[in-house]
Amino acid sequence: MSTGRTVEGAGCITWWGFGPARDLLNAGTLRPAGEVNVLLLGAADPKHILKTIAGLKETDTLHVVSFFFSCMLKKTEVFLELFGNSEIRCQTEETLKHVAAQLSLAVTDTLDAHTQEHPCFNTSLLKFKERDELARLFKQWQHPPSSPASVFKAWDARVRQHLGTRYDSRKGCFDWDLTMKLHPKGCEVINRQQYIKWRERGVAFEMREGLYQTTNQSLISTRVFNHRGDRMAVRGYWGDVVSSPYLSFGIETENKDLLKTQNKHYVKTAQDISIVNVQMLFESLSARGGHRGDSQNGSNSHATETQPQPGASTNDETEQHPQNQNSAENQTTKKETQLMSLGGVSVSFLSPDSLSKLPVKSRYSHLFNVIYCSASMVHQLDSSLKGIAAPDALLIVELAKYLLDLSKEQEAAFAVKVEQIAKEAGFIPICNQSGDAYAVFTLQKS
Repeated sequence: MSTGRTVEGAGCITWWGFGPARDLLNAGTLRPAGEVNVLLLGAADPKHILKTIAGLKETDTLHVVSFFFSCMLKKTEVFLELFGNSEIRCQTEETLKHVAAQLSLAVTDTLDAHTQEHPCFNTSLLKFKERDELARLFKQWQHPPSSPASVFKAWDARVRQHLGTRYDSRKGCFDWDLTMKLHPKGCEVINRQQYIKWRERGVAFEMREGLYQTTNQSLISTRVFNHRGDRMAVRGYWGDVVSSPYLSFGIETENKDLLKTQNKHYVKTAQDISIVNVQMLFESLSARGGHRGDSQNGSNSHATETQPQPGASTNDETEQHPQNQNSAENQTTKKETQLMSLGGVSVSFLSPDSLSKLPVKSRYSHLFNVIYCSASMVHQLDSSLKGIAAPDALLIVELAKYLLDLSKEQEAAFAVKVEQIAKEAGFIPICNQSGDAYAVFTLQKS
C-alpha cells in the first residue's frame, strides 16, 4: 500500500481522535490531587477534557492548556450529531448557529482589554490573527453559503479516493474493515448497519426521526492543493472516513448491562453506549458548573429573545435615547451568549507553534502534571518536555491501534518509535500496556 493511500483513510484533518475517551488523571499508578495542570498536544476533540472533568473531586482544580470546544438527553443527542455526522437536521443547524454566536463573542471579547476572558474558553494567549481566524470560522458557521457545496459529494469523493479501484465493491470493503480490523480490536459492539451507513454517507448518529440533509458546517474545512503550480483552496470534508467517531464514546462502558449479548450479538450498539456515556459526562459537568447569572435568572435559565409585552406600546421602545437602547442591546447580547463556567476548571488555547517556546517561559517551568500527545504530534516531542513537566508527570501518547489502514507491523513499529521518542525526552513506561490505544510514561527521576 502506498504511503499516500495509507494516510488517506484517516484524512489530513482530525475531527475525533483514534481511541476512546480517557480520564487523564487516572492513567498513572497514583492519581494527582489538588491543583492539576494538563497540556494537550493535537487533541482534536474534547473527549479527554470531558472525561477528566467528570472524574474531578470537589477539592480538585484543573487547568487545561490545549493547542489549536434544554434537557440533558437532547443536549447529548445534539452534541453527538454535531460530533460525528457530516449531515444534520435543520433543528441542529439552528443550535450550531446559536453556539457559534456564543463562541464568536467569547473570542472577540478577548480583544477588549476591559473584558475578562472566559475560564473554560480562554483564547487570550493566541495571536491576534489566530483569534481573527477563529472569529471568522464561527461567523461561517452562523452564516453558511446560501448554496453550500454538497457534503455528500465531498464525502463520496473522499471514499472514492481512498478505495481507488475497490470503490465498486465498497460495501464488501466496509464490512471487511469492521469484521476483520475493528471487531478483533475490541470493537464488537459497533453495529454493522450503522458502521456501513457511516462509511457511505458520513452519518454516524441518527437518534431521532427526521431528515439528516443539512451540511454540518463544523466538519467542513479548507484544504490547499497545488494545481499546475498554483495553490488552490478547496472546501470539503477532509477528516476520517475509516475508523469512525464511535471510538470516542461508544466502545467502552462501566455499565455492563449495555454489553449484554443475545444469540452472540450485542443487544445495544456503539450509538447507544455513546448516548449513555456522553449523557453521564454532561450530568457531571452540569453538577459542577453553571452559567454566569444563573443565581439571578434561575438554574434552568436559557437564552431568550425579548418580545413586546401584550398591550405595550412599541413606539416607546423606538423613542428611547440611542445610547440607552444600545446599552440595553449589549446587555441582552451578553446574557444570551454566556458560556457555562465549571468550578475549578480552566481551558486555555495556545498557538500551534508555541510548544518549543514554553520551556523558556518561567510561567510554564515544571508546570504540567499530565502531558497528552496525539499520534499526529509525536514528532514534536523532545527533551525540552522535561523543562515544562512537573515531578512525577505523566506523558500519555495516542498509538496507532485504530488507524485501520496500517498493517500490524506498521502499528507495532509506531509503538516502538513512540517509546523510543519518550525515552529520549526523559520519560519511561510505567507498565506493560500491550493492546491499549494509548502509551503511558512517567518522568524519569534524575
